Amino acid sequence: MKKLLTLVITLTLLISCTEEPKKTEAINISSEDLHASVDKVTEIMIHDIFSPPVASRIFAYPNIAAYEIVALENADYNSLAGQLKDFTAIPKPDTTKTINYELAAMVAHMELNKKLIFSEDKMEMLRDSLYGVWESKNQVVFTNSKDYGLQVSKHIETWMAKDNYNQTRTMPKFTVDTDDPTRWQPTPPAYMDGIEPHWNKIRTFVIDSAAQFKPLPPPAFSLEKGSDFYKELEEVYKISNEITAKGDDSEEIKIAQFWDCNPYVSVTRGHLMFATKKISPGAHWMGITKIASRKTNSDFAKSLYAYTKASIAMADAFISCWDEKYRSNLIRPETLINEHIDKNWTPVLQTPPFPEYSSGHSVVSGAASTVLTEIYGDNFSFDDDTEVAYGLPVRSFTSFEKAADEAAISRMYGGIHYRAAVEIGVKQGRDLGQFVVDNLDMNNAQNLATNK
Repeated sequence: MKKLLTLVITLTLLISCTEEPKKTEAINISSEDLHASVDKVTEIMIHDIFSPPVASRIFAYPNIAAYEIVALENADYNSLAGQLKDFTAIPKPDTTKTINYELAAMVAHMELNKKLIFSEDKMEMLRDSLYGVWESKNQVVFTNSKDYGLQVSKHIETWMAKDNYNQTRTMPKFTVDTDDPTRWQPTPPAYMDGIEPHWNKIRTFVIDSAAQFKPLPPPAFSLEKGSDFYKELEEVYKISNEITAKGDDSEEIKIAQFWDCNPYVSVTRGHLMFATKKISPGAHWMGITKIASRKTNSDFAKSLYAYTKASIAMADAFISCWDEKYRSNLIRPETLINEHIDKNWTPVLQTPPFPEYSSGHSVVSGAASTVLTEIYGDNFSFDDDTEVAYGLPVRSFTSFEKAADEAAISRMYGGIHYRAAVEIGVKQGRDLGQFVVDNLDMNNAQNLATNK
């Protein structure tokens, strides 16, 4: 019996000695991991062809989820609970378990990204590759952190489900008023229906309502020569002719193309029509946020803070802008120029499928630039390589505000907006962005100053 017992003990010891010990390496999450997740969802949104307003929603929720986890553990940042509409605090983690909060933030970020797009498998590829690396370093911490990240993502998902997005999917399409010459008409070549006519019903994040930053109305519609509206119409036609006469190398055309960011560009070849792949305006500014993060060597937390604040401002900017678009319901320059000035004229850029006023690029760029200026400072110079992947060269800017101004005027160069939509639109965005800056208490300024 003793021999048998000895044999069992010996075998047990041998088996235990041959078992590979569990790794307990530190799992380091960098800002590059976060950039990879943002880049991946941008890539997927291009593939899935999401409209600019919908794309802004897809950016906002994953950033908020990740930010809340980091803010729970990092004293430099404050929770958004009670600051965003109807948003309650995320569940607390189990304090008996060791959690890597930045890893949990990445889990929540990628999980919500996956739920908000169509091509889930593409996000899963990035997720699984990162999971494999993290789990190999410390399985226990990875599992604890992953479980908590998934718990938080469900909390955000519940909040997200009440923002009226699902309800707007079943609302009627926009009705075109063909009897009113002032109203928007679908434009060539695809003659698409108006995109997201009910976006003003989406719950806002920070602003009081969709109409809080309602801009001044555009000049009164008139086709009488000498009227303010007709002058703006003629200006679009004149600028377009002047810059196209210079050729494709003109600076104005380069600017228009750089800021095009129209996911709905249609190309017709024979009987075949297809869409080209382009990012949305919000995605372009997410790219600029990444550039600023890298230039300042921002850590994971500050990069996430910047992404979150910028994406919240842009999401509200789209709600504000689309509220005005379908209220004023103003006809595009292309339609009027073809009917009353030059039937053969085409704009430098393809006209996007929604009403003209105010300019979405202008509003969103104004909001994003104001927030990024608050985070990274005025006169922040940067080289914008966001469009390189889409065949366009780098453009350099001396500040976020200068970039926003160029994004705004690019719409006139492109022949798709009147001057009022551009100039009033960028002010609408800047006013909204400043409201976000003034009313979102995200960073603990006193604590950050102490830690510098």
